[in-house]
Amino acid sequence: MRLTKQVNQNRISILTLDDDPIITSTIQAYFQRSGYQVDIENDPYNAIDRIRNGNYDILLLDFLMSPICGDQVVEEIRKFNQDLFIILLTGHKSMAPPVKTIRQLDIQGYYEKNDRFDQLELLVESCVKSIRQMRTIQEYKSDLEKAYIQTIEILRHVVESRDKETKGHSERVAVLAKEIAQELLLSPEEVEMIHVAGLFHDVGKIGVPDSILLKNGPLTNDEYQKIKGHPAEGERIIISYAPFKEILCIVRGHHERYNGTGYPDGKAGEEICLGARIIAVADSFDAMMSNRTYRKGLGFDKTIEELEKGKNTQFDPKIVDVFMQLVSKKGRSNYEQLYDYSLI
Repeated sequence: MRLTKQVNQNRISILTLDDDPIITSTIQAYFQRSGYQVDIENDPYNAIDRIRNGNYDILLLDFLMSPICGDQVVEEIRKFNQDLFIILLTGHKSMAPPVKTIRQLDIQGYYEKNDRFDQLELLVESCVKSIRQMRTIQEYKSDLEKAYIQTIEILRHVVESRDKETKGHSERVAVLAKEIAQELLLSPEEVEMIHVAGLFHDVGKIGVPDSILLKNGPLTNDEYQKIKGHPAEGERIIISYAPFKEILCIVRGHHERYNGTGYPDGKAGEEICLGARIIAVADSFDAMMSNRTYRKGLGFDKTIEELEKGKNTQFDPKIVDVFMQLVSKKGRSNYEQLYDYSLI
């Protein structure tokens, strides 16, 4: 056969479906000799379930079967799997479905059954080449995504390493925000999204000069405007990474205020995405509890008081109330122990 064993053993798995066991066994024996993993199935409905629950690359299936024909099998499969390569087998060319149907169902080809498998072998080889190309592209994209997120991680750590007093800030905000999201009974996906947003909410501060970020004293108006640019800068940094698209509004909006006086867009109320409203509370709690160059940490009681005072102005009152529920459940010591009060 054309393909070397080394190529064929590149994790290519085939399911062959025909209501004639002799056909499926013959195909299995033929392709297994070249190193493919080949499973057989003689019931169309079982085949659909196996593909739904399994991990097949190629499906070889007969067109005329009972109780349903091959095109109906493909139609069901395409409802949940768009990546499977499919080759339709027919007893005679005149019995094949119309070309329009083949295109609509994204069938890669059809094979007219005979005593030799040369044409089928060529069709499978073509599928294998496409599968390997797709895997190469996916691996390349995966490597790029890993490199990109590592770069953002580095930027995040650079931001915090510039100011020792903010070390651990993003991690703490991420944990607090995650707890609030869980208390709100958000879905696991939403909880994780908000947790990730907490980790990266301040990455835009990489563009703020040290002379401003570390200034021990009041900021001038120009300096404050530069600080206010960090949410939009954070959005700009992470916008190229597709999986982060769900957290863009959170990163950009975490300094918006519930009464519309925040930045960068002056949004108010529920115009501000829920994740940003959650991060705003977590971020402010951590900032007030932490020591800064220009002040000591406010302490637990004063911080809680400020959060309560900020309801309906800086903060969504519902989010503050949920955070208070968490404090009541877990106890103030659970939160106080996160901060060093030795300098207070």
